[in-house]
Amino acid sequence: MARIEVEGIGIDYRLVGREGAPLVVLTPGGRFSKDSPGVPELADALAAGGLRVLLWDRPNCGASDLCFAGPNESELHARVLVQLVRALGFSRAALAGGSAGSRVSLIAAARAPELVSHLVVWWVSGGTLSLISLAYYYCVEHALAASRGGMEAVAALPLWREQLTRNPRNRELLLSLDPREFIRTMERWARFYLPVSDSPVPGLGPADFARLVMPVRIYRNGKSDLSHPPETTDWLSRLIPHAELVDPPWPDDEWNRRSEYAARHGSGHFAGWPALAEGILAFIGR
Repeated sequence: MARIEVEGIGIDYRLVGREGAPLVVLTPGGRFSKDSPGVPELADALAAGGLRVLLWDRPNCGASDLCFAGPNESELHARVLVQLVRALGFSRAALAGGSAGSRVSLIAAARAPELVSHLVVWWVSGGTLSLISLAYYYCVEHALAASRGGMEAVAALPLWREQLTRNPRNRELLLSLDPREFIRTMERWARFYLPVSDSPVPGLGPADFARLVMPVRIYRNGKSDLSHPPETTDWLSRLIPHAELVDPPWPDDEWNRRSEYAARHGSGHFAGWPALAEGILAFIGR
């Protein structure tokens, strides 16, 4: 593993594949790390197919530093992604990501289209139920904990267990925050997820979609998936007319099955991701 500071934030990353090969940045979902089952395996398959893969822990994920600056967490991640690619000396990269990783990849591509050669997204979050649940998962639960027990209560939430264990500095960072200011941040970050009428993806508006001029592949969301409903990817494909909207290489209930497994075993949401390798390689290799 390697580590670099981006905007003063310690970022843990790993490069896989032949030096000099075309670069793809792989971003997982949730607040899960680059080491989550399925993510390294997809990276290895892409590297075996001739790509160089950048795996990274976003701020607040895995072994990277915690950071609560910025208008919202996805914007923070997208900004750090762009700066990370540049800091490592790359001038072009394909971006690929699922769930929260798709949102981060879309925002990063819209903010720095000159940097992005290709864009591949799957499990794109959207819809009222999904976005409300994301606001609760990422923000409301944490604000409630801070209001009841200060930052010690926030640090005790299961969501932070990996981040505090793998990066001991994170406990100090978290406990140093003022609970009232932290609650205000969570309120601001929660507003990011409120559904809007002109975009299926939080953080992106019509002008942003017009900036996505690179080749784009969108894997269609499953009909049974309330976290990533098919209406979201259908809408997204209409906003990016040149994008390819294709079926994913897994059953319609992939997210539900993986989520049930992860609830019992603690991980496994992304275990099916290696099946994407063949399609991604073909798309980027054109």
